[in-house]
Amino acid sequence: MDVRMRSSLWVRSPIRSRMRVGRSTTHSQRNAVGQSPIILTLTIYGAAHFFASTGKLTEDTNTYKGVVIKYNEPEDARKPTEKWRLYAFKGNQTLPILHIHRQSGFLIGRDRKIADIPMDHPSISKQHAVLQYRFVRLVRLYLIDLDSVNGTYLNNEKIEPRRYYELIEKDVIKFGFSTREYVVMTANLDEDDDDSDN
Repeated sequence: MDVRMRSSLWVRSPIRSRMRVGRSTTHSQRNAVGQSPIILTLTIYGAAHFFASTGKLTEDTNTYKGVVIKYNEPEDARKPTEKWRLYAFKGNQTLPILHIHRQSGFLIGRDRKIADIPMDHPSISKQHAVLQYRFVRLVRLYLIDLDSVNGTYLNNEKIEPRRYYELIEKDVIKFGFSTREYVVMTANLDEDDDDSDN
């Protein structure tokens, strides 16, 4: 190997090329300041510039089947001990009963890929509302609207978005402009009504 070849290898060594590319500090400047070029760069631009949140990690944790979920369960989410049900009515017609005690939360919406309780009415948002069980002294059922366009109604009153509303037995829920009404009941109340009929 001749001298020219060795000198060109020396110039292109990884350490040497890293020192020259994108750095304006020389060896003497680095020693005078007492910091490496990387620390100087962090000092000039600020560490926040390099470590700012891009939202990618949050997006990954809130994604299910390729869809970003608007809602995260709270820390006090629990599965219920009672057997809650939603009795659905459309006018005078009774629709199938929805058993809502098998998990801690139920996403309601038009997007069938992610909704636990899918609804097809065009006025209902893709991610409209959530029925959430929370442990607050006891496990209780709550309703929260997810900033839906046409709102969620509890006992014919529109609820505020992003706020939990505790549900009690015989509450009536409506979503958007759908004519369907959902009555919240437990199996205990249902059995008590059957006993009183006899």
